[in-house]
Amino acid sequence: MLYEMTIPAYRNGLRALSGQLDKARAWGADNDIGDLQLIVARLAPDMFPLASQVRFSCLQALQPPTRLGAAGAPDLTDDATDFAGLQAQIATTLAWLDTLDAAVLDTDPDREVSFDLPNGMTFDMTARTYVRDWAQPQFYFHLVAAYTILRHMGIPLGKVDYVGYMMAYLRPGTAPAA
Repeated sequence: MLYEMTIPAYRNGLRALSGQLDKARAWGADNDIGDLQLIVARLAPDMFPLASQVRFSCLQALQPPTRLGAAGAPDLTDDATDFAGLQAQIATTLAWLDTLDAAVLDTDPDREVSFDLPNGMTFDMTARTYVRDWAQPQFYFHLVAAYTILRHMGIPLGKVDYVGYMMAYLRPGTAPAA
């Protein structure tokens, strides 16, 4: 249950983010906007830049499986400095997610999960509430922040760039006429 609530969503979100970054890089090249200008872009002075949001999206896909019992997660300690580095972080994260065994994450949804934040706060919850109330919201927060930074910079992204994986579920004959 916990595996199905997390890992497929992380794969979908990170693949979508990778596609958004490809689109951003191409758009930047066509519009004389350098990679660095996009990578350091942020929505507000007190928010993290795109490079951090991408790394945090990856970290938020790595931490839950680790806290739920998986081992061997890659260490992403630094922000990438170019688009190749951003894509490498995503690829590394996806490759590790592909190695996970659902049985490790799904042992007991009511087991205790505790974690500390850098500011000293400690949280105690069950694995189920951890996934629902912390892991999923944190992942989507950083994923949306990255998407929003790219939109803010002018990259022509739309909802299909964020949830394009939904097309696999589209009922035939129900797509709007182009």
